[in-house]
Amino acid sequence: MAKGSFGELLKRERELREVSLNELTVKTRVAVRFIEALENEDWKKLPGGVFNRGFVRVIARYLGLSEEHFLAEYDLAHGDHSVIGAPSVPNPIPSPPKWLVGAGLLVILLTIAGLITGSVYGWRRYAAHRAAKRALASSQTTQPQTSSASVLPNLIAEAAAATSSSALDLALSTSASTHVRVLADGKILADETIPLGTARHFSAAHQFEVTAADAAAVLLELNGQAIPPLGPAGSSGTIVLSQKDLRQTRSGNP
Repeated sequence: MAKGSFGELLKRERELREVSLNELTVKTRVAVRFIEALENEDWKKLPGGVFNRGFVRVIARYLGLSEEHFLAEYDLAHGDHSVIGAPSVPNPIPSPPKWLVGAGLLVILLTIAGLITGSVYGWRRYAAHRAAKRALASSQTTQPQTSSASVLPNLIAEAAAATSSSALDLALSTSASTHVRVLADGKILADETIPLGTARHFSAAHQFEVTAADAAAVLLELNGQAIPPLGPAGSSGTIVLSQKDLRQTRSGNP
């Protein structure tokens, strides 16, 4: 396929149906910049992998086109681009021993990071619990016995608030096999296809960013609070979670 054929075909079909970029973005949840990149065949501006194919599938579905046909056209156009632009190297695939060593190091680093995060989270919980006990003991020695009943609930609430605001814990499970990318404070913790029925936990200090190829297949809980789905079934979706979402949940706002 000549360069530009896929993008021109996609743009022509959209314009024939009088569908604007903004309407297509609202209906498919695919950003305008990604739609323009597909129509211009500017592959460098796309996230790549299964995300690109998910964009093509959901756009074709909304326009009433054959999803498989357009996926084949995309594969052909993107494959030609990859062959032309790929540098000539004698052996681009790393040898198995190096790959195994790299994977082992990555697992070790992720394990160490998880242990450090868990230790910090546990220490903060312990420190908050000790602070509450010291404050309770101090109030009992300086005030009459009858006042301790009113002090204790406040101390427990303060300790719980200090603990809940110290770190973020994300529970992720899947109702179907889908590709998921998880970033914690800007660092990638997962970028892989997660099978059906898998449950994973991630920790962050400030923020999570979760992207799924099938938005409805991913179920999220932030510090035990259920998070709404990323989007409708069959479409990709991205959500950013932070302490603000916990405060909204505790105050009663969805």
